[in-house]
Amino acid sequence: MAGAPSNYWGQGFSPRGEKNRFVLPADFRAAVKDASQGQRVLCLDRHHKFPCLTGFGLSRVETFPARIAREEEMAFKRGEDFDPDTRAAQLYGFLRASFDESGRFILPDHLGEQARVDDALYFHGGGEFFTIWAPEVLFTMDSGWDGAKATCRALLAEAAQKGKRK
Repeated sequence: MAGAPSNYWGQGFSPRGEKNRFVLPADFRAAVKDASQGQRVLCLDRHHKFPCLTGFGLSRVETFPARIAREEEMAFKRGEDFDPDTRAAQLYGFLRASFDESGRFILPDHLGEQARVDDALYFHGGGEFFTIWAPEVLFTMDSGWDGAKATCRALLAEAAQKGKRK
C-alpha cells in the first residue's frame, strides 16, 4: 500500500497563502511523498495529546495494527479497559490531503479549528510523524517546548522580513 515507514525531522514554517493554502516544507514534502509511494498525499489528524495537528505519509498506516495490539496489551497489564474498535477509529480517522509539486495544500477548516490555526503553521519533526502548530498555540506550551518555540519565533521573524521585501 505505502512506501517504507518514514522518520520526520527538522522544522518549517508556512504563512497562509493565496487561495487559502499553506506550503508543506521541502524536507517534509520529500519524506511524505516517499512514504506515500511517490504520491503527493499528506495525512493529517489532530494530535491525541497536544493542541496541534500531526502530519505523515501513508506508510504509517501499516504500523496501526501493531500499535493497537501493543496498547491493548499495556492496558490489560495496567488493569484498564481498552476498546480496540474505538482506538482503530481514532487512528484510521485521519484526512488525506493532496499537495502540489510546490507543497501547497489546503488545510480543511475543521482541522484548522481544532488546532486553532490562524494565518501560519509551524512544522516540527517528531519521528514517525511531525507536528503542525499554530504559532500562538505553540507559544503557550510548557518549557519542554522551548526549543521549538525559539525556532518558530526565528522562522516567523524570517517570514516577516521576506514579506517586507516584497
